[in-house]
Amino acid sequence: MPLTRRQAMAALTGVAAGHILMDVARAQEDEVASALIEAVNSGDVARVSAEIAKGAALERRDAAKRTPLLLATRANHVEIARLLIEAGSDVNAKDNIRDTPFLYAGAEGRNEILRMILATGKAKLDDTNRYGGIALIPAAHHGHPDTVRILIEADLNVDHVNNLGWTALLEAVILGDGGPTYQEIVGVLLDGGADAAIADRDGVTPLEHARRMSQDAIAGLIEAKAGK
Repeated sequence: MPLTRRQAMAALTGVAAGHILMDVARAQEDEVASALIEAVNSGDVARVSAEIAKGAALERRDAAKRTPLLLATRANHVEIARLLIEAGSDVNAKDNIRDTPFLYAGAEGRNEILRMILATGKAKLDDTNRYGGIALIPAAHHGHPDTVRILIEADLNVDHVNNLGWTALLEAVILGDGGPTYQEIVGVLLDGGADAAIADRDGVTPLEHARRMSQDAIAGLIEAKAGK
């Protein structure tokens, strides 16, 4: 039977009321999520804990699509990151430039947070950044030998090639300064099984780059490992 005018109006009123309730609920959720992001950005551990207890949405994003955990990782707020990880935050959630908590922690040497992320067993070890590189490559490029060790021990592919055609070893040589830190990184990579025979897209090997750049100590390390 067709609805009477009164019934139709009542139905519409009910639908409208339902939408209003949904809008109110969303607004409340947004307020809690925004409060969590604000607490993370301010480094307020107690407030973060309180917002998590209230049921804040752990994966709600800021304008750059960064989750609270990625924001905590970027700021190296270790205790806040611990709370978020323990609460179940996604360690692989990407922002608008393809960074994730795991990739950023590896790239920037946030080692305490990196270890916590790896301990979850949920990190996507083969995930790539906007340059097509796994976490190991920027860790080598940015001069973080301990991070390189952690990632090799986690069984990342030491010979992964990024969109530039470079491995971690090539980046450590080409983008490094040849000093003690990069010598250490090259040594760690070689000990971790890095293949020094993998050349760049122009056919230039890490050893040849080291020689061209007068990185004598690094060239010596590569020669010794390669038996040349």
